[in-house]
Amino acid sequence: MRLGKAILGLLCFTALPAQTKLTLRQVIDEALERNLELLARRYDVSIAEARVLQARLRPNPRLGVDNIYLDLLGAGFDPQESPAGPTETSTSISWELETAGKRRLRTQAASEASAAARLGFLDARRSLVFDVQNSYLSLVLAKENARTLREILSTFEALVKVNQTRFEAGDISRVELMRSEVAALSFRNQLRQAELQVRQESVRLQRLMGRAAPDPDFDVEEEIRRDAPPETLEALVSAALAARPDLEALRRELRRAEAEVRLQQALARPNVDIGLTHHKQFVGSLPGQSLGVRVEVPLPLLNRNQGEIERARQEREQAQVRIRALEQQIRAEVVSAWEQFQTARRLLESIEQEMIGQARRVRDTIEFSYRRGEASFIDLLDAQRTFAETMQGYNEARVEYARTLYLLDAIIAREKP
Repeated sequence: MRLGKAILGLLCFTALPAQTKLTLRQVIDEALERNLELLARRYDVSIAEARVLQARLRPNPRLGVDNIYLDLLGAGFDPQESPAGPTETSTSISWELETAGKRRLRTQAASEASAAARLGFLDARRSLVFDVQNSYLSLVLAKENARTLREILSTFEALVKVNQTRFEAGDISRVELMRSEVAALSFRNQLRQAELQVRQESVRLQRLMGRAAPDPDFDVEEEIRRDAPPETLEALVSAALAARPDLEALRRELRRAEAEVRLQQALARPNVDIGLTHHKQFVGSLPGQSLGVRVEVPLPLLNRNQGEIERARQEREQAQVRIRALEQQIRAEVVSAWEQFQTARRLLESIEQEMIGQARRVRDTIEFSYRRGEASFIDLLDAQRTFAETMQGYNEARVEYARTLYLLDAIIAREKP
């Protein structure tokens, strides 16, 4: 019976799907679909489109009904004896005719604001993709460092077993055995810290992906870019100035401000109010009826919308300054990122060509000599620590190189996992 339960449990366990590792592309796609901050920015577009809809609407017609000289007090109006009557009814309908192209200018300003909102959403998307790429690389780096420490710990644990045998055979002192045990314990603690870093980076990445509760089994493929940007520095600057959505959003904002200036100038011109009136007067048995036409035009003697016109002009000047400031910022970002890329490339090549092989040879040589009793444990420990620091530096250099590539892509608004 127990054997049957064990076999059933084993079958159920093996039937469970293994946790698949997500690629960077899958991570980015999930973040774009589920990140709550980005979802909130989508509403900016919907709100701006609703404002365009409102700007296109024309003024509603107005209906008015007046009943005067009503005999509500029972005076008994008599046209010959009482001057208070008879009852009169007036019905009017009127329209406000917008002049100077106000509706067109209002719609144009709202349309430019809507376009700026869409570009703002694209810029938020660009920032989110870069944040996800950065967090992804941080997780990969933490995993690589943990793997390096795990390998070194495995070496020291094997060394402790060898030293235990040598101590029992009387080849080394107890102090030498204790030194190896302390070293193994030290690397074990470092590994615990590295594994904690892996879990923390995993939680950060899953938060960017929009997951409400982090999955403890979450894992990613360890992809680290190693390509080189094909563009020159000048080409990158030109591409960034042409493709950055935040810069294009400011250009749209400038167009909106220009349309707003024209709109406020048009608002200084009064609209024309045209109405048709039907008048009915109850005199005797036959009521008298008449029609009237009303035209009303405000006289802009005091209020000519001076304040709003000046405000719109200042907003236009402000938008122009913001465009120039952002263009300068983008140029500086490209130059800075380009320098970071060049430095990261040289550092990575130096570590690969000069440091890794030498650190590995020194470690292997010292370890071989220590096992033969020709080197001290201090020498071995120094060699292992140097190798660990070199590998961690190599991991950081690889990640930093990939990070600069993603930074360049983000600056020129090019999405490439």
